Amino acid sequence: MSTESSTAAPPASGSGEVNRLKANSVGLVGVVFMAIATAAPITAMTGNLPVIAGKQGNGLGAPAAYIVATVVLTIFSVGYVTMAKHITAAGAFYGFISHGLGRIVGMAAGLLAVMAYVVFEASILGFFAKNLHDLVQDQFNTDIHWGVWAFVGVAIIACLGYFDIHLTAKVLGIALVLEISILALVSLAVMFTGGGPDGYLAGEALNPIHGIEGADGTVGAAAGFGLFFAFWSWVGFESTAMYGEESRDPKRVVPRATLISVVGVGLFYVFVSWMMVSAQGRGVVEDSSGLFFDPLGDHFGGWAVKVFRWLIVTGSFACAMAFHQCAARYLYAIGREGFIHPSLGKTHRTHGSPHIASIVQTVITVLIVTGFLLADMDPVVHMYGLLALLGTGAILIVQTLCSFAAVGYFHVQGKHPETKHWFKTLVAPVVAGVAMIGVVGLLFYNFESAAGDAANTLLFDLIPWILGLLFVGGIALALYMKANSPDAYERMGRIILEDAGERDQAPAIPAQTATDPART
Repeated sequence: MSTESSTAAPPASGSGEVNRLKANSVGLVGVVFMAIATAAPITAMTGNLPVIAGKQGNGLGAPAAYIVATVVLTIFSVGYVTMAKHITAAGAFYGFISHGLGRIVGMAAGLLAVMAYVVFEASILGFFAKNLHDLVQDQFNTDIHWGVWAFVGVAIIACLGYFDIHLTAKVLGIALVLEISILALVSLAVMFTGGGPDGYLAGEALNPIHGIEGADGTVGAAAGFGLFFAFWSWVGFESTAMYGEESRDPKRVVPRATLISVVGVGLFYVFVSWMMVSAQGRGVVEDSSGLFFDPLGDHFGGWAVKVFRWLIVTGSFACAMAFHQCAARYLYAIGREGFIHPSLGKTHRTHGSPHIASIVQTVITVLIVTGFLLADMDPVVHMYGLLALLGTGAILIVQTLCSFAAVGYFHVQGKHPETKHWFKTLVAPVVAGVAMIGVVGLLFYNFESAAGDAANTLLFDLIPWILGLLFVGGIALALYMKANSPDAYERMGRIILEDAGERDQAPAIPAQTATDPART
């Protein structure tokens, strides 16, 4: 018996059936765990905070940079979660922008989002593999090439991606609790022992003004560089909306999970960064390399440093696995509408998972890792750094469009007047959109500095071209579909979960019936 549901892509017209992810697979806690896992607190703190706290970033104002980022992303989330109450689809950004700004912009944003989540898995696997290689070599005196560890990570993630999302949520939950616990433990130890050599440095670390200033006290390149890395630390929180179809009561779960992820992660980042900067004192600006390992060793001994290094590995693995789930759901959402290949839109009969899309994502990741291996490139400097820049650039552009999509949806199109609100659906999205434009500007202004030693590679030079060509290609594809395949064009970004989302009110678009894969 086939393991695939009996329906493939949604029909071009009529009231046919579409595949559906397994409903009620995950609750609020599970969605929060998966969203925070993509943000990867331990990876963000150990990878980004030393950069922000150094002289090339915000210096002592690193915690303030996280305050600024928390405020901006919280404002962004206001419009985002308001749309999530009415639109429930695995495509998240793709569906939101398609409804708010139209199918043409929606397809362009969808291709950017797909590409971002596809490359994020390989990016994080580079960080995971290098840290695991160094750890095994140091603690077991065994030198196993990082590429082996990367492929081991790919294999495990592929297996978990094939099954019910509930299993992945459990694995992510364990990893997340462990990494948050160790970060909280060392931070509390610093707090209860009076900070560092210069005390708590609250005035310098927590003043929001210092969040937009560089370590030298000026508003310039260093300030922008640090702020960009602060925003980078959140990439993935928006994935809450992707799990709407699989969550219990998505109209309530997705908005709550998003706000918990943004605000909760933000407060945590501010606290941890404040304590770590305080532990090092004013000298952190000149040398931020021991930002976590030194306080851990001082307060708990060498064993804690060893445990922390293992948790960096498990935390980065959890992050890669979470991004795999995101990528699979984006590929599934596009495949379900008949684009790329309809088999991508199939779900597993038993597990309700997007298993075909998951397999395709695994193959793409294997090809990316193999490419970096054959090019003899560094797993952190090149694979992690360049792919993270590429994906982050795409996500920031899409987040900007998503902010304005809320305005278009509620105010220009006049959808759901009962929900339309002067602040939640107008002021907040506009403010967030303008702020996100600034963040995108920070990215490209500091592009070469953010890439570091990888800035002299061909891939670095190609990143702006990849982003531009994908966006233009999405527009061209949508226009082509509009002229040559109007039925497919009408479905673009419009397949949503009817019993939790909303029905498209345009008469040209037939209602789609979602079917439980376990019953087909």
